[in-house]
Amino acid sequence: MNKLALTEKRNPETVNIDLMDSWQIAKTLNNEDKKVALAVEKALPQIGDAIEVIAEAFRKGGRLAYFGAGTSGRLGVLDASECWPTFGVEHGMVNGFIAGGDRALRFSVENSEDNADLALADLNAFNPTPDDVVVGISALCSDCFRRSAKTRLQNCRYQFKS
Repeated sequence: MNKLALTEKRNPETVNIDLMDSWQIAKTLNNEDKKVALAVEKALPQIGDAIEVIAEAFRKGGRLAYFGAGTSGRLGVLDASECWPTFGVEHGMVNGFIAGGDRALRFSVENSEDNADLALADLNAFNPTPDDVVVGISALCSDCFRRSAKTRLQNCRYQFKS
């Protein structure tokens, strides 16, 4: 029997969400959201380090690329898409790649996170230079899409932050 990943399991705090009234639903979801802020707080040193690496890459004319699958990949593509209008950076300075391609932004593309060829094709399309930074985004750090990009970059001695 396959063991479900944490991100695929039911959250015990929301098992009965269908039986809650609207106020209870809002309160329950708000309590769950608070856990995100606490998790981010624990990772602030690593987040600060990543900001420094990316800022240095930008100063050298480098680019940033996110590689991820599922919701993590969608958020990377969303962030990349918003950098131009929000911060006025050049198109192509921040890029997002999701396992399963553009279709995966709107629909589940099952098993695309396990396809190393897709990751390598996207990485080749990005064509990273030593001044670029590639960031792997994953809730569990286990998807093949992100790991394939990381392996390819490590073999080429590029920076990969995960």
